[in-house]
Amino acid sequence: MKRLRITHSTGYRYEGEVTASYNEARMLPISAERQLVLHSNLEVEPVSSHHQYTDYWGTRVLAFDVLAPHRELTLSASSLVEVLDPLPHDSALTWDELRHVRFTAGEYVQQLPQTQLTEPADEVAGIAATVVGLHEDPCEAALALCRRVGESVEYVTGVTGVTSTAADAWAEGKGVCQDITHIAIGALRSVGIPARYVSGYLHPSPEPVVGETVVGESHAWVEWFCGSWHGYDPTNRVEIGDRHVRVGHGRDYTDVAPLRGVYAGPTASELFVTVEITREA
Repeated sequence: MKRLRITHSTGYRYEGEVTASYNEARMLPISAERQLVLHSNLEVEPVSSHHQYTDYWGTRVLAFDVLAPHRELTLSASSLVEVLDPLPHDSALTWDELRHVRFTAGEYVQQLPQTQLTEPADEVAGIAATVVGLHEDPCEAALALCRRVGESVEYVTGVTGVTSTAADAWAEGKGVCQDITHIAIGALRSVGIPARYVSGYLHPSPEPVVGETVVGESHAWVEWFCGSWHGYDPTNRVEIGDRHVRVGHGRDYTDVAPLRGVYAGPTASELFVTVEITREA
């Protein structure tokens, strides 16, 4: 178990004056099976009208608008979370059982269709079919497939953007965690395994020093259903553990983007992001 303090600051600097903006932020962790939120807070500057709600996927959302003229929008999220290693899974299904069960609940059915961001390249679909043919256990097949994706795509920033698709990133052979996760999701869905996009934070050190603040990152990984939900970080090629902090999940990045909105004003803007993580226990 680790107790992690996360400070996430993000926002936009605009080329000129913005007269109004309407936004949603998904930056605060949730209490779930393997983590407990001890404290969380999200502040917005300039001061705005806002309300909080939990969206369809169970993610905490701050919806807000800023109607006073402004040249910069800043959000500062602070969270203190206790994170545990995942519990062992013993609910694996056979392929025949999975084919039946995946249509018995909306949480599985809605993670089967491809989206524009996850639609796999033909080569990826072919690899997925080959990997599945080598495994009698869907859970083992899914893990092997996610590992194969992680080994095949190099983590490189600046090659792709938020609108890049899984096929784009596969063609480049490079991308960030968002891209690698989309490729893994597309591969899993192509062989009938429900898979979802998970957004959160990652402490970069496997053994963080208590009291030391380090530069962290917003992160993404994949979960698939094979009797229960299993998670894997294909970017770092590791199991989900006590340095992964979950914010929410969805069909792809667009369901859990940390900040999105519209504004009236100049077309040019600059996004800024900083994440700091401190292990407190």
